[in-house]
Amino acid sequence: MRRTKAEAKETRQQILLAAERVFYEKGVAHASMEDVARAAGVTRGAIYWHFANRADLVLELYNSLPMPQEELIARELEAENADVFGVLERVGREWLDMLATDEHRQRILSILLRCDNTGEFAAISERQNDLDDEHMQALEAAFAKAQGQGKLGGAWTPRSAASMLRWVIKGLCAEWLLFGRRFDIASEGKDALRRLFATYGSHAPST
Repeated sequence: MRRTKAEAKETRQQILLAAERVFYEKGVAHASMEDVARAAGVTRGAIYWHFANRADLVLELYNSLPMPQEELIARELEAENADVFGVLERVGREWLDMLATDEHRQRILSILLRCDNTGEFAAISERQNDLDDEHMQALEAAFAKAQGQGKLGGAWTPRSAASMLRWVIKGLCAEWLLFGRRFDIASEGKDALRRLFATYGSHAPST
């Protein structure tokens, strides 16, 4: 009997939910498609109907995460008198709040952080690198705008400012997720951002 589109969609979602649980508990390298099938209550054939391999599953989990509204942010930054630092700091604060309260996001990012980047999982690393490159270009362009407005301090170049912001946010998230969540990522992370953005201003001493 042919499955309806609705049934196929439901099965796909069932598999993704099971994969999220299994990969988070076991780690992707130590979990098999059979483990996911068992947790989802489906056959391995059903898994392979929807997903080619474990990497395909991880990528689909990552794609399921709602991302910041990048087009709206880009339009804000394109405005002639845009408050570049204000927009970027606000987006960073919102990201930290979102991570602190969204357990689904926490699990998927933990899976990605612990995932091997070789063999069948190389596609995951490639996808992340592509996104990192896109974000870096957008950040560098934003800081270049701030520089053109005379607001970026002489200690910074657009690239160094963009790199530092990425390192701070990614480092905060990785340490919090991988090492027991031993600090308040929302409040302490926002304080770190406030201090970082204070150094970006044109009043900051140059080197």
